Amino acid sequence: MHRILQPEGWPRPKGYANGIAAEGTLVFTAGVVGWNENEEFVAKDLCGQLEQALSNTLAILAEADATPAHIVRMTWYVTDKQEYVDNRAAIGGIWRRKLGSVFPCIACVQVIALVEDEARIEIETTAVVPALP
Repeated sequence: MHRILQPEGWPRPKGYANGIAAEGTLVFTAGVVGWNENEEFVAKDLCGQLEQALSNTLAILAEADATPAHIVRMTWYVTDKQEYVDNRAAIGGIWRRKLGSVFPCIACVQVIALVEDEARIEIETTAVVPALP
């Protein structure tokens, strides 16, 4: 499906890939926040919103027959770097529950605010679904 790009001599990153080469149908999501299908934020914290945002992302990807294994890149925008750092173990648990052992290229950026005032995180995702033989 895709090939992890790991330069010789570099330490293996933890929880993400330095690069991925892939071929197939490209699938992109918009910025996905952690609200439910009624555009309501049930969770007020980063971890709760992350879990919902990943569920929302998977629902969008499924519309293109994409699974977590097809995810090659994500950009996470968080409003509080310290909340992210303080919850890394919980974030790892949410990741494993939702995505398993998939580790795409990830960038995580702290922003001053997101368009949705209640949002603590927004995620953009790129997946590549291999062409059928």
